[in-house]
Amino acid sequence: MASSKETSKPCPERKKAYDKARSRTRVNIGSAFQRWRDLKEHEGLRSDAEVAFFLLDRYDKVTFISTPYKPGACKPPPLSVSSVSSQSVSDNMSSLNLNEETVSVEDFNDIQNATIDWEDPTWYPDDGDDQGVTEELCRDTDSDDPDYNPHICVRAGGSLPTQNTLDDIPERSIDDTVHDIADLDDDDAVADLPPFPDQPKVVSEDDILSVPASIAYHSSLHQLVQYLQIPVDTCKKIEQRTRQYCGASKPFRIEIRSRGTAAIIKWTCPRGHSVWKWTSQPCLKFGMNAGDFLLSSNILLSGNNFAKVALLFKFMNIKMVSRTSFFRIQDHFCVDSIQKFWDNKREESIHQLQSKDSVVVLCDGRMDSPGFCAQYCTYTAMENDTKKIIYITNIDKRETARNSVIMEKEGFLRTFHTLQREVKLTEMCTDAHTQISALFNPAKGQLRDAGVHHSLDVWHGAKNLSKRILAASQQKQCSILLLWSKDICNHFWYCCKMADNYDTFFDMWIGLLHHVTGEHSWALGSCHHGPLTETRERNWIESNYVAHQKLTELVLDARWLKDIPKYLHFRSTAELESFHNHILMYASKRFSFTPPVYNARILLAALDYCHHINRCPKKNRRWQNSVRKTIQQKVTHMALADCKTAKGLQLCSGHTSIYYAVKTLM
Repeated sequence: MASSKETSKPCPERKKAYDKARSRTRVNIGSAFQRWRDLKEHEGLRSDAEVAFFLLDRYDKVTFISTPYKPGACKPPPLSVSSVSSQSVSDNMSSLNLNEETVSVEDFNDIQNATIDWEDPTWYPDDGDDQGVTEELCRDTDSDDPDYNPHICVRAGGSLPTQNTLDDIPERSIDDTVHDIADLDDDDAVADLPPFPDQPKVVSEDDILSVPASIAYHSSLHQLVQYLQIPVDTCKKIEQRTRQYCGASKPFRIEIRSRGTAAIIKWTCPRGHSVWKWTSQPCLKFGMNAGDFLLSSNILLSGNNFAKVALLFKFMNIKMVSRTSFFRIQDHFCVDSIQKFWDNKREESIHQLQSKDSVVVLCDGRMDSPGFCAQYCTYTAMENDTKKIIYITNIDKRETARNSVIMEKEGFLRTFHTLQREVKLTEMCTDAHTQISALFNPAKGQLRDAGVHHSLDVWHGAKNLSKRILAASQQKQCSILLLWSKDICNHFWYCCKMADNYDTFFDMWIGLLHHVTGEHSWALGSCHHGPLTETRERNWIESNYVAHQKLTELVLDARWLKDIPKYLHFRSTAELESFHNHILMYASKRFSFTPPVYNARILLAALDYCHHINRCPKKNRRWQNSVRKTIQQKVTHMALADCKTAKGLQLCSGHTSIYYAVKTLM
């Protein structure tokens, strides 16, 4: 310690050296200094010694109570910064004479007799000035020095009834001073710790989405860690009661356990202190393992079911993320992220369609379960030219007074009103749904004056025609109609394709009644086919047979002909049927889901379908389009279909939407 005061303007070099020497033994309160000053002003205390007495009295009230001591309830009092033993002062000196009062060295070094003071010996708060170091001293201080700390220290004996300084105590060097382990400087304590690597943190999406992972067995991990030498020989933990280093030496006990899908390896000293802990997965915000988050989110994004994946992990004896954690991650991070990603993609599609003068939309509904017990109805709108999904809505049966029959009609009305506000809607094509057709009834339809043409799917029209022919062929002497069913449906398909108006369609359609009798030219027209080259004998129908009369009733049915103008635009919703089949990958009809999760799975199917609608055909070795054979249902012949390129990982199942979820955990 310094034996005398310095001048009011000390030499900067000497002061800097003095600061470095004092920083080895001092105790500073760092950022707590402002709180110390605030407490002094709040309580109306005059000096730092009174603040120290105030805090120590509060500490005594907490410590010396009748309740037994509980570990962690309150911390033991801190040891003195530097204790000067009686042997280090002088062999003949056992006490100090301060202000004509005898004070022992133990009392002088007692923390209860200490006070907070400035370590700079050139400044003493004798005049009651509570400001900091003078402006001149602040200029002399080298703030760039890495060892520099604020000029706050604990002054031993500062609260004793004396006006003397430490000049009466003999000078002692730093080497003669006894230091306590718990009071080491922060930099020295860090230097003594082993250089353990920190647990990896996820700071960007690519840290977990682009990093490969593997399955590791505990036996293999245990074999690996047996050959590892951690960079520490003794335990560096500090005992809570004694505030001393544990000091337990090797060997350390190795424990491997699972936490969710992660493996945790822990090194423990013989006294039970944790020396080091290693986790096999990086850590997200709030301490969540990245593997648990990715597994939970990708179960939803890939269209899987938690129960099935959990059963798979159980068979492989792999720890699985808990059921509650899965649903918590799914509800809080995935559902809203998928909705947000879909809204952005849909906004881009609508923005492109707003420049078109005429938008044709294909619409169709899908029930979430077979039969007549559906809970949800998914109604989808697809743009006719690009075949992209531009609107999708889910109708809950509770929104229609638990009447599942009118859910598809409600879905169509929502789709119609939404798209009419966003784009220039001119035509909507649906299947032959009677409730939707009634909305466009010229007499009393709800949407008769909307200025939108309602067309029907031509395939559904041909299917309904085949049902009527099948029903007629069940009657007596009409079985021959079943042989003509395929040709009649093909003729209807051809007439809808070639006719531009109702009159043209009717002239071509009425020729069917002449063609089935073997008559190919008549007074008002003729068949459009060329010369018949078939050698097999035709099963012609006589004009006076019952079968011909029944066919005439079918062809000239007024109710049937009333809907013919809706088929003349020759629209088809076959792409929507393909999309509805694709929904089964994400929302199977054999599982039930809550409304938010069901909506998220439907949107994932829409994102996946829209992104891969324009995939390039797959090329073979000759650089030709690769084709595959497909067997049509209920028929015996095969068809050829183009093979598309495989889906990429970053595009599969709306995989990009997981970026929105990961960003919420950064």
